[in-house]
Amino acid sequence: MTNVVWIKHAAQLATLAQAGTVPRIKEAMNDLSIIEDGSIWIEDGIIRAVGTTQQLEEQFKDRAHAAEITDATGHLVTPGLVDPHTHVAYGGSREREFEMRLEGATYMEIMNAGGGIHATTKMTREATEDELVEQTKKRLDSFLKHGVTTVEGKSGYGLDLATELKQLRVMKRLQQEHAIDLVPTFMGAHAVPTEFKNREDEYIDLVVNKMLPAVADEKLAVFNDVFCEVGVITPEQSQRILEAGKKYGLIPKIHADEIEPYGGAELAAKVGAISAEHLLKASDEGIKAMADAGTIACLLPATALYLREQAAQGRKMIDAGVPVAISTDCNPGSSPTTSMPLVMNLACISMRLTPAEALTAATYNAACAIQMADKTGSLEIGKQGDVVLWDISNYQELQYLFGVNHVKSVWKKGIKVVG
Repeated sequence: MTNVVWIKHAAQLATLAQAGTVPRIKEAMNDLSIIEDGSIWIEDGIIRAVGTTQQLEEQFKDRAHAAEITDATGHLVTPGLVDPHTHVAYGGSREREFEMRLEGATYMEIMNAGGGIHATTKMTREATEDELVEQTKKRLDSFLKHGVTTVEGKSGYGLDLATELKQLRVMKRLQQEHAIDLVPTFMGAHAVPTEFKNREDEYIDLVVNKMLPAVADEKLAVFNDVFCEVGVITPEQSQRILEAGKKYGLIPKIHADEIEPYGGAELAAKVGAISAEHLLKASDEGIKAMADAGTIACLLPATALYLREQAAQGRKMIDAGVPVAISTDCNPGSSPTTSMPLVMNLACISMRLTPAEALTAATYNAACAIQMADKTGSLEIGKQGDVVLWDISNYQELQYLFGVNHVKSVWKKGIKVVG
């Protein structure tokens, strides 16, 4: 039996319609392709029509009785939000480190003392696959409640072959079991584990020669990411890992220039990375290189806030022609949040994005950053019926009324999963 959903009379239907799957840049990030008194018709999970309510009433006048109708009068309707950078599958939590940071400890001081990534690595290694599934499922449930219908998830809390594969298998299971689309990234180079201290190149050999082939053999990841940072993974080591991943069909991503300027943005452009993440300390040369290469800047303003750092230069990047996406960076140490609405607010407040740019960065451009723009990120015929109905009347309110979850209803592939 055909499942039909008809959402009609939206005060604003922000479709973000755009032919193709190229990320938006510069002025185009402000174009939300809004339809007033908008309407959307979804059949068996796929969008079949988008237009004014009057247009769809005429088009489907003989089939209206078969639809589950939602009256969106007075409400904003948008595509489901897309989070293109998370570490959602991990064990345990690190609330003590939050207190330590408030007492003056830096990110790297905590990490070098056995905390940070190393602490989560220990807890993730000790957790069973079923335990990780249950913990991760709760976070995905929270993402849905905040209007997020697609999430990228990284490994990187294993730092050994068995646990890296375990994290990726957890995400593969949840992609099948959970409503959210969960797109997997291998990140064995998230850090060098403590057992390889002073033997860093041996660990890089392990990532290249053992982990990458195993991940590719099981088809567990789409992307390959590294943490290119002073005291973590060098640019030379990062390039080696990313180039090796390309031989297995894994698309490069890179954590770049988060703590110190380190040439990460330039490296992202050089290796043809689909995106560079963080970029708090990206150089002007790096920003230009990314613009020239079409590398998407995936910016994480909640992480900067949590670490009490100056946010990335989002305004400067957009003006320079860099396509910008935004993300929660959901992780246990530097951004334990699942609230993309908050991230949109922060993108405006701390990075000077306009409200329209923030919505584009959290939907269409975010989908481009994880190669999902052919399926989601905008409300267009042929795409998945991933839709959010907000308890506000326009997109400006979404950013103006900050720190509030305005989600009223969420549909994933035409199935109502919230509300």
